Amino acid sequence: MEILRKKELNLLDTRLGFSPVVALLGPRQCGKTTLALQYARRFGSKRVYHFDCEDPRVIERLQNPLMTLEAIDGLVIIDEIQRRPDLFPVLRVLVDRSTSRRFLILGSASRDLLSQGSETLAGRISFIEMGGFAIHDVEPAKYRILWLRGGFPRSYLARTEIASGLWREDFVRTFLERDVPNLGIRVPALQLRRFWTMLSHYHGQVLNVSEIGRSLVLSDTAVRHYLDILTGTLLVRQLQPWFYNTKKRLVKRQKIYIRDSGLLHTLMTIREENDLLHHPRLGASWEGFALEQAIRHLGLHDEEVFFWAVHTGGELDILFQARGRLWGIEFKYMDAPAVSASMRSAIRELDLSHLWVVYPGEETYPLDAHITATGLNTLNQAFRMVVDPAETIEGATLADR
Repeated sequence: MEILRKKELNLLDTRLGFSPVVALLGPRQCGKTTLALQYARRFGSKRVYHFDCEDPRVIERLQNPLMTLEAIDGLVIIDEIQRRPDLFPVLRVLVDRSTSRRFLILGSASRDLLSQGSETLAGRISFIEMGGFAIHDVEPAKYRILWLRGGFPRSYLARTEIASGLWREDFVRTFLERDVPNLGIRVPALQLRRFWTMLSHYHGQVLNVSEIGRSLVLSDTAVRHYLDILTGTLLVRQLQPWFYNTKKRLVKRQKIYIRDSGLLHTLMTIREENDLLHHPRLGASWEGFALEQAIRHLGLHDEEVFFWAVHTGGELDILFQARGRLWGIEFKYMDAPAVSASMRSAIRELDLSHLWVVYPGEETYPLDAHITATGLNTLNQAFRMVVDPAETIEGATLADR
Protein backbone atom coordinates (compact mmCIF):
# COMPACT_ATOMS: atom_id res chain seq x y z
CA MET A 1 0.00 0.00 0.00
CA GLU A 2 1.32 3.42 -0.97
CA ILE A 3 -0.03 6.61 0.58
CA LEU A 4 0.07 9.72 -1.59
CA ARG A 5 1.42 12.71 0.34
CA LYS A 6 -0.41 15.49 -1.44
CA LYS A 7 0.74 18.34 0.81
CA GLU A 8 4.41 17.43 0.46
CA LEU A 9 4.05 16.89 -3.30
CA ASN A 10 2.57 20.36 -3.70
CA LEU A 11 5.34 21.84 -1.57
CA LEU A 12 7.99 20.09 -3.69
CA ASP A 13 6.41 21.49 -6.84
CA THR A 14 6.42 25.00 -5.35
CA ARG A 15 10.05 24.85 -4.26
CA LEU A 16 11.37 23.30 -7.48
CA GLY A 17 9.53 26.02 -9.37
CA PHE A 18 11.88 28.70 -8.08
CA SER A 19 14.93 26.86 -6.72
CA PRO A 20 17.36 24.84 -8.87
CA VAL A 21 18.24 22.59 -5.92
CA VAL A 22 15.81 21.31 -3.29
CA ALA A 23 17.07 19.28 -0.34
CA LEU A 24 14.50 16.92 1.13
CA LEU A 25 15.74 16.08 4.62
CA GLY A 26 14.40 13.52 7.05
CA PRO A 27 15.38 10.44 9.07
CA ARG A 28 16.15 7.24 7.20
CA GLN A 29 13.10 5.19 6.16
CA CYS A 30 10.66 8.11 6.58
CA GLY A 31 9.61 7.94 2.91
CA LYS A 32 11.85 10.48 1.16
CA THR A 33 12.65 8.26 -1.84
CA THR A 34 9.01 7.22 -2.25
CA LEU A 35 7.93 10.86 -2.19
CA ALA A 36 10.58 11.83 -4.74
CA LEU A 37 9.47 9.06 -7.11
CA GLN A 38 5.82 9.98 -6.55
CA TYR A 39 6.72 13.51 -7.60
CA ALA A 40 8.43 12.25 -10.74
CA ARG A 41 5.43 10.05 -11.67
CA ARG A 42 2.83 12.65 -10.80
CA PHE A 43 4.09 15.18 -13.31
CA GLY A 44 4.85 12.61 -15.99
CA SER A 45 8.45 13.68 -16.44
CA LYS A 46 10.30 11.50 -18.93
CA ARG A 47 13.64 13.04 -18.01
CA VAL A 48 14.08 11.78 -14.47
CA TYR A 49 17.41 10.36 -13.29
CA HIS A 50 17.77 8.67 -9.92
CA PHE A 51 21.17 8.22 -8.24
CA ASP A 52 21.33 6.31 -4.94
CA CYS A 53 24.66 7.03 -3.24
CA GLU A 54 24.49 3.69 -1.41
CA ASP A 55 24.24 1.67 -4.64
CA PRO A 56 27.69 0.33 -5.68
CA ARG A 57 26.82 0.81 -9.36
CA VAL A 58 25.87 4.43 -8.79
CA ILE A 59 29.01 5.00 -6.75
CA GLU A 60 31.02 3.77 -9.73
CA ARG A 61 29.13 6.05 -12.14
CA LEU A 62 29.80 9.04 -9.90
CA GLN A 63 33.56 8.57 -9.82
CA ASN A 64 33.62 11.51 -12.25
CA PRO A 65 30.45 13.33 -11.13
CA LEU A 66 30.83 16.42 -13.29
CA MET A 67 31.11 14.38 -16.49
CA THR A 68 28.19 12.10 -15.50
CA LEU A 69 25.75 14.80 -14.41
CA GLU A 70 26.45 17.48 -17.00
CA ALA A 71 25.51 15.03 -19.77
CA ILE A 72 21.90 14.76 -18.54
CA ASP A 73 19.06 17.25 -18.32
CA GLY A 74 15.73 17.34 -16.51
CA LEU A 75 15.06 16.27 -12.91
CA VAL A 76 18.03 14.65 -11.16
CA ILE A 77 17.28 12.85 -7.86
CA ILE A 78 20.32 12.14 -5.68
CA ASP A 79 19.58 9.88 -2.69
CA GLU A 80 21.56 9.78 0.58
CA ILE A 81 23.54 12.90 -0.33
CA GLN A 82 25.26 12.92 3.09
CA ARG A 83 27.38 10.01 1.83
CA ARG A 84 28.85 12.21 -0.93
CA PRO A 85 29.49 15.75 0.39
CA ASP A 86 31.95 16.20 -2.49
CA LEU A 87 28.95 16.51 -4.85
CA PHE A 88 27.89 19.92 -3.53
CA PRO A 89 30.56 21.94 -5.39
CA VAL A 90 29.73 19.96 -8.55
CA LEU A 91 26.04 20.84 -8.20
CA ARG A 92 26.92 24.52 -7.89
CA VAL A 93 28.85 24.41 -11.16
CA LEU A 94 26.04 22.56 -12.96
CA VAL A 95 23.32 24.85 -11.64
CA ASP A 96 25.21 27.94 -12.80
CA ARG A 97 25.74 26.46 -16.27
CA SER A 98 22.13 25.44 -16.96
CA THR A 99 18.78 26.82 -15.81
CA SER A 100 16.74 23.90 -17.17
CA ARG A 101 18.27 21.30 -14.86
CA ARG A 102 16.70 20.66 -11.45
CA PHE A 103 18.22 18.69 -8.56
CA LEU A 104 16.22 17.01 -5.82
CA ILE A 105 18.69 15.79 -3.20
CA LEU A 106 17.63 13.53 -0.33
CA GLY A 107 19.48 13.35 2.96
CA SER A 108 19.14 11.58 6.30
CA ALA A 109 20.58 14.48 8.26
CA SER A 110 19.76 18.05 9.24
CA ARG A 111 20.94 21.27 7.60
CA ASP A 112 23.61 21.53 10.28
CA LEU A 113 25.14 18.19 9.29
CA LEU A 114 24.83 19.22 5.64
CA SER A 115 26.37 22.62 6.30
CA GLN A 116 28.68 22.26 3.30
CA GLY A 117 25.61 22.18 1.07
CA SER A 118 24.25 25.33 2.63
CA GLU A 119 27.53 27.16 2.15
CA THR A 120 28.44 25.92 -1.33
CA LEU A 121 24.92 26.29 -2.74
CA ALA A 122 23.97 29.50 -0.95
CA GLY A 123 21.19 31.23 -2.88
CA ARG A 124 20.61 28.13 -5.01
CA ILE A 125 19.15 25.62 -2.53
CA SER A 126 15.86 25.30 -0.67
CA PHE A 127 15.42 22.95 2.31
CA ILE A 128 12.35 20.88 3.18
CA GLU A 129 12.23 18.80 6.35
CA MET A 130 9.90 15.82 6.42
CA GLY A 131 9.09 13.06 8.85
CA GLY A 132 6.95 9.99 8.52
CA PHE A 133 3.24 10.09 7.81
CA ALA A 134 1.38 13.02 9.36
CA ILE A 135 -2.23 13.10 10.44
CA HIS A 136 -3.28 14.72 7.15
CA ASP A 137 -1.86 11.70 5.28
CA VAL A 138 -4.03 9.06 7.00
CA GLU A 139 -7.74 8.47 7.47
CA PRO A 140 -9.10 10.49 10.42
CA ALA A 141 -10.36 7.33 12.15
CA LYS A 142 -6.82 5.89 12.15
CA TYR A 143 -5.00 8.68 13.93
CA ARG A 144 -4.68 6.60 17.13
CA ILE A 145 -2.81 3.95 15.13
CA LEU A 146 -0.51 6.71 13.89
CA TRP A 147 0.00 7.87 17.48
CA LEU A 148 0.85 4.37 18.73
CA ARG A 149 3.01 3.19 15.83
CA GLY A 150 4.49 6.50 14.69
CA GLY A 151 4.76 7.84 11.17
CA PHE A 152 7.50 5.69 9.63
CA PRO A 153 5.71 4.05 6.68
CA ARG A 154 6.79 0.47 7.40
CA SER A 155 5.82 0.82 11.04
CA TYR A 156 2.43 2.43 10.37
CA LEU A 157 1.52 0.06 7.51
CA ALA A 158 2.65 -3.15 9.25
CA ARG A 159 0.05 -5.92 9.34
CA THR A 160 0.16 -6.34 13.12
CA GLU A 161 1.30 -4.47 16.23
CA ILE A 162 3.99 -7.12 16.74
CA ALA A 163 5.36 -6.59 13.22
CA SER A 164 5.30 -2.82 13.71
CA GLY A 165 7.15 -3.08 17.02
CA LEU A 166 9.78 -5.42 15.57
CA TRP A 167 10.39 -3.04 12.66
CA ARG A 168 10.96 -0.12 15.03
CA GLU A 169 13.32 -2.15 17.20
CA ASP A 170 15.31 -3.09 14.09
CA PHE A 171 15.32 0.57 13.03
CA VAL A 172 16.83 1.66 16.35
CA ARG A 173 19.50 -1.03 16.15
CA THR A 174 20.39 -0.27 12.53
CA PHE A 175 20.52 3.45 13.20
CA LEU A 176 22.94 3.00 16.08
CA GLU A 177 25.15 0.36 14.50
CA ARG A 178 25.23 1.53 10.87
CA ASP A 179 23.72 4.94 10.20
CA VAL A 180 25.61 6.88 12.88
CA PRO A 181 29.03 5.45 11.85
CA ASN A 182 28.20 6.17 8.19
CA LEU A 183 27.93 9.85 9.13
CA GLY A 184 31.52 9.69 10.34
CA ILE A 185 30.44 9.81 14.02
CA ARG A 186 32.29 7.46 16.34
CA VAL A 187 30.34 6.74 19.52
CA PRO A 188 29.63 3.40 21.27
CA ALA A 189 26.27 2.10 20.03
CA LEU A 190 25.30 0.69 23.43
CA GLN A 191 26.08 3.96 25.19
CA LEU A 192 24.07 5.98 22.68
CA ARG A 193 21.16 3.53 23.05
CA ARG A 194 21.19 3.99 26.83
CA PHE A 195 21.28 7.75 26.38
CA TRP A 196 18.40 7.69 23.87
CA THR A 197 16.34 5.53 26.21
CA MET A 198 16.93 7.86 29.15
CA LEU A 199 16.09 10.83 26.93
CA SER A 200 12.69 9.28 26.21
CA HIS A 201 11.84 9.67 29.90
CA TYR A 202 12.55 13.41 29.57
CA HIS A 203 10.15 13.63 26.64
CA GLY A 204 8.19 16.88 26.98
CA GLN A 205 10.33 18.11 29.87
CA VAL A 206 13.03 20.71 30.33
CA LEU A 207 16.42 19.07 29.83
CA ASN A 208 18.70 18.60 32.81
CA VAL A 209 22.12 17.81 31.31
CA SER A 210 23.87 17.27 34.65
CA GLU A 211 21.18 14.88 35.91
CA ILE A 212 21.44 12.71 32.80
CA GLY A 213 25.22 12.82 32.99
CA ARG A 214 25.23 11.61 36.59
CA SER A 215 22.83 8.78 35.80
CA LEU A 216 24.90 7.52 32.85
CA VAL A 217 28.32 8.49 34.24
CA LEU A 218 28.87 10.89 31.36
CA SER A 219 30.31 14.38 31.26
CA ASP A 220 28.07 17.31 30.36
CA THR A 221 30.05 17.62 27.12
CA ALA A 222 29.32 14.00 26.19
CA VAL A 223 25.62 14.43 26.96
CA ARG A 224 25.42 17.47 24.69
CA HIS A 225 27.36 15.63 21.98
CA TYR A 226 24.97 12.66 22.06
CA LEU A 227 22.00 15.02 22.04
CA ASP A 228 23.39 16.84 19.00
CA ILE A 229 23.73 13.51 17.16
CA LEU A 230 20.08 12.59 17.72
CA THR A 231 18.95 16.13 16.91
CA GLY A 232 21.11 16.32 13.78
CA THR A 233 19.67 13.06 12.46
CA LEU A 234 16.15 14.51 12.95
CA LEU A 235 15.07 11.98 15.58
CA VAL A 236 14.95 14.37 18.55
CA ARG A 237 13.57 17.90 18.74
CA GLN A 238 15.13 20.51 21.00
CA LEU A 239 12.45 23.12 21.58
CA GLN A 240 14.11 26.38 22.56
CA PRO A 241 12.69 28.80 25.18
CA TRP A 242 11.31 32.19 24.18
CA PHE A 243 13.32 35.12 25.53
CA TYR A 244 12.05 38.69 25.87
CA ASN A 245 12.47 41.68 28.13
CA THR A 246 10.70 40.92 31.38
CA LYS A 247 11.36 41.04 35.13
CA LYS A 248 10.01 37.51 35.53
CA ARG A 249 12.43 34.59 35.88
CA LEU A 250 12.19 32.73 32.58
CA VAL A 251 13.00 29.06 32.06
CA LYS A 252 16.12 29.16 29.88
CA ARG A 253 16.83 25.47 29.13
CA GLN A 254 15.42 23.66 26.13
CA LYS A 255 12.62 21.09 26.15
CA ILE A 256 13.22 17.66 24.64
CA TYR A 257 10.89 15.62 22.43
CA ILE A 258 11.36 12.31 20.60
CA ARG A 259 9.98 13.35 17.21
CA ASP A 260 8.36 10.05 16.23
CA SER A 261 5.81 8.74 18.73
CA GLY A 262 6.38 5.15 17.60
CA LEU A 263 10.09 5.33 18.42
CA LEU A 264 9.23 6.95 21.76
CA HIS A 265 6.96 4.02 22.59
CA THR A 266 9.63 1.52 21.53
CA LEU A 267 12.21 3.16 23.80
CA MET A 268 9.67 3.10 26.66
CA THR A 269 8.69 -0.57 25.90
CA ILE A 270 5.10 0.40 25.08
CA ARG A 271 3.96 -2.32 22.66
CA GLU A 272 0.18 -1.91 22.33
CA GLU A 273 -2.53 0.65 22.97
CA ASN A 274 -3.47 -0.79 26.34
CA ASP A 275 0.13 -0.32 27.50
CA LEU A 276 0.01 3.29 26.35
CA LEU A 277 -3.33 4.12 27.97
CA HIS A 278 -2.11 2.87 31.37
CA HIS A 279 1.37 4.35 31.16
CA PRO A 280 2.23 7.21 33.54
CA ARG A 281 3.69 9.18 30.60
CA LEU A 282 0.48 9.00 28.54
CA GLY A 283 -0.05 12.77 28.64
CA ALA A 284 3.55 13.48 27.60
CA SER A 285 3.25 11.03 24.70
CA TRP A 286 0.09 12.77 23.49
CA GLU A 287 1.66 16.20 23.86
CA GLY A 288 4.69 15.24 21.76
CA PHE A 289 2.58 13.58 19.07
CA ALA A 290 0.16 16.50 18.79
CA LEU A 291 3.02 19.02 18.91
CA GLU A 292 4.72 17.41 15.90
CA GLN A 293 1.44 17.39 13.96
CA ALA A 294 0.84 21.08 14.66
CA ILE A 295 4.40 22.09 13.73
CA ARG A 296 4.22 20.14 10.47
CA HIS A 297 0.78 21.50 9.64
CA LEU A 298 2.00 25.07 10.11
CA GLY A 299 5.24 24.36 8.23
CA LEU A 300 7.42 25.80 10.98
CA HIS A 301 11.19 25.28 11.04
CA ASP A 302 13.11 24.53 14.24
CA GLU A 303 14.26 28.13 14.56
CA GLU A 304 10.68 29.43 14.27
CA VAL A 305 8.99 27.56 17.12
CA PHE A 306 9.53 28.03 20.87
CA PHE A 307 8.00 27.32 24.25
CA TRP A 308 7.46 29.83 27.07
CA ALA A 309 7.71 29.19 30.79
CA VAL A 310 8.39 31.18 33.92
CA HIS A 311 9.54 29.78 37.24
CA THR A 312 6.40 31.06 38.95
CA GLY A 313 4.30 28.55 37.01
CA GLY A 314 3.05 30.13 33.78
CA GLU A 315 3.85 28.18 30.62
CA LEU A 316 2.91 27.67 26.97
CA ASP A 317 3.69 24.54 24.94
CA ILE A 318 4.29 26.31 21.59
CA LEU A 319 4.89 29.95 20.74
CA PHE A 320 5.44 31.12 17.16
CA GLN A 321 5.32 34.25 15.04
CA ALA A 322 3.24 34.71 11.89
CA ARG A 323 1.95 37.80 10.11
CA GLY A 324 3.91 39.97 12.50
CA ARG A 325 2.11 38.66 15.58
CA LEU A 326 2.56 36.05 18.30
CA TRP A 327 0.40 32.92 18.53
CA GLY A 328 0.27 30.09 21.05
CA ILE A 329 -0.74 26.42 21.23
CA GLU A 330 -1.41 24.19 24.24
CA PHE A 331 -1.87 20.41 24.15
CA LYS A 332 -4.23 18.72 26.59
CA TYR A 333 -5.07 15.02 26.78
CA MET A 334 -8.61 15.43 28.12
CA ASP A 335 -12.20 15.15 26.88
CA ALA A 336 -13.16 18.80 27.39
CA PRO A 337 -10.31 21.29 27.94
CA ALA A 338 -11.01 24.40 29.99
CA VAL A 339 -9.33 27.77 30.25
CA SER A 340 -6.57 27.78 32.87
CA ALA A 341 -4.84 30.57 34.75
CA SER A 342 -1.64 29.69 32.86
CA MET A 343 -3.38 30.28 29.51
CA ARG A 344 -4.68 33.67 30.59
CA SER A 345 -1.24 34.56 31.91
CA ALA A 346 0.36 33.63 28.56
CA ILE A 347 -2.12 35.73 26.58
CA ARG A 348 -1.65 38.72 28.86
CA GLU A 349 2.13 38.48 29.30
CA LEU A 350 2.96 37.71 25.65
CA ASP A 351 0.14 39.70 24.02
CA LEU A 352 -0.92 36.66 21.98
CA SER A 353 -3.26 37.21 19.06
CA HIS A 354 -4.82 33.81 19.68
CA LEU A 355 -4.26 30.57 21.58
CA TRP A 356 -5.41 27.11 20.53
CA VAL A 357 -5.91 24.15 22.86
CA VAL A 358 -5.43 20.91 20.92
CA TYR A 359 -7.19 17.90 22.48
CA PRO A 360 -8.18 14.37 21.32
CA GLY A 361 -11.76 15.32 20.44
CA GLU A 362 -13.42 15.98 17.09
CA GLU A 363 -14.89 19.47 17.44
CA THR A 364 -13.59 23.02 17.29
CA TYR A 365 -15.25 25.54 19.61
CA PRO A 366 -14.35 28.79 21.43
CA LEU A 367 -13.31 28.72 25.08
CA ASP A 368 -12.78 32.46 25.31
CA ALA A 369 -12.48 35.49 23.05
CA HIS A 370 -8.85 34.59 22.26
CA ILE A 371 -8.83 30.85 23.04
CA THR A 372 -10.15 28.02 20.85
CA ALA A 373 -10.33 24.29 21.58
CA THR A 374 -9.62 22.19 18.51
CA GLY A 375 -9.51 18.46 17.83
CA LEU A 376 -6.38 17.02 16.27
CA ASN A 377 -8.28 16.16 13.09
CA THR A 378 -9.54 19.74 12.68
CA LEU A 379 -6.22 21.61 12.71
CA ASN A 380 -6.78 22.83 9.15
CA GLN A 381 -10.00 24.56 10.15
CA ALA A 382 -8.60 25.89 13.42
CA PHE A 383 -5.42 27.41 11.98
CA ARG A 384 -7.17 29.11 9.09
CA MET A 385 -6.53 32.58 10.51
CA VAL A 386 -2.79 31.86 10.32
CA VAL A 387 -2.57 29.65 7.22
CA ASP A 388 -5.08 30.83 4.64
CA PRO A 389 -5.08 28.58 1.53
CA ALA A 390 -6.58 31.41 -0.54
CA GLU A 391 -3.44 33.49 -0.13
CA THR A 392 -0.88 31.01 -1.44
CA ILE A 393 -0.33 27.88 -3.46
CA GLU A 394 -1.97 24.86 -1.84
CA GLY A 395 0.45 23.11 0.45
CA ALA A 396 2.88 26.00 0.91
CA THR A 397 4.05 26.80 4.43
CA LEU A 398 4.55 29.89 6.54
CA ALA A 399 8.21 29.83 5.57
CA ASP A 400 7.30 30.14 1.89
CA ARG A 401 5.42 33.41 2.28
